[in-house]
Amino acid sequence: MKSILTLVITILSLSMAPAAEPKVGAALPALSGLLPGASLPKTSGKVVLVDFWASWCAPCKASFSAMARLQQKYASKGLVIIGIGVDDEAEAYQSFVSKNKAAFTLAHDTQHNAAAFFNPPTMPSSYLVDRKGVIRHIHKGFKVGKTEAEYTAEIEALLAE
Repeated sequence: MKSILTLVITILSLSMAPAAEPKVGAALPALSGLLPGASLPKTSGKVVLVDFWASWCAPCKASFSAMARLQQKYASKGLVIIGIGVDDEAEAYQSFVSKNKAAFTLAHDTQHNAAAFFNPPTMPSSYLVDRKGVIRHIHKGFKVGKTEAEYTAEIEALLAE
C-alpha cells in the first residue's frame, strides 16, 4: 500500500511540475495540435517565427511592428510568422489584436496548450525554426532595434540554407 501511495504522489508531482521549454535543436511540434481550431498557415518547408505575446506586455506591442516589417520583407522568400496570444480573457486578446493590427497570423491559445508545451520564460518569447522544422534560435524578450536586427540576420541565414 505504501509503495502505491508513493507512486501516486510521484506521478502527481511530476504532472504538476512546470514543463521544460524546448531547446535549440528540438523539433517544432505540430502547432495545429496545440492550437485546436486556430487557422494556421502551412509551415512545412518554411522558416517559421513563433512568437508568444500577451496584451499586458509593453515589449509585445513594440514587437508587432518589427514582425510586420519582417513579414513584409521575407514572406515571399519563405518566412511564416505566427503570433500566439496567451491571455486568459478573450476580451483582452481581442482588444490587443484590434489595436495592434498584425500583418501576420495570430492565434489565441485559449486552452494554454501551446504555452504549456513551450513554457515561455518571459513575454514576449519567440522561437525561430528552420525549413526542416528544427528550433534554431530562441529570443527572450524584445529590445527595439537590437532584437529586430538579430531576427533579420538569423532569418536571412536560415532562408539561405
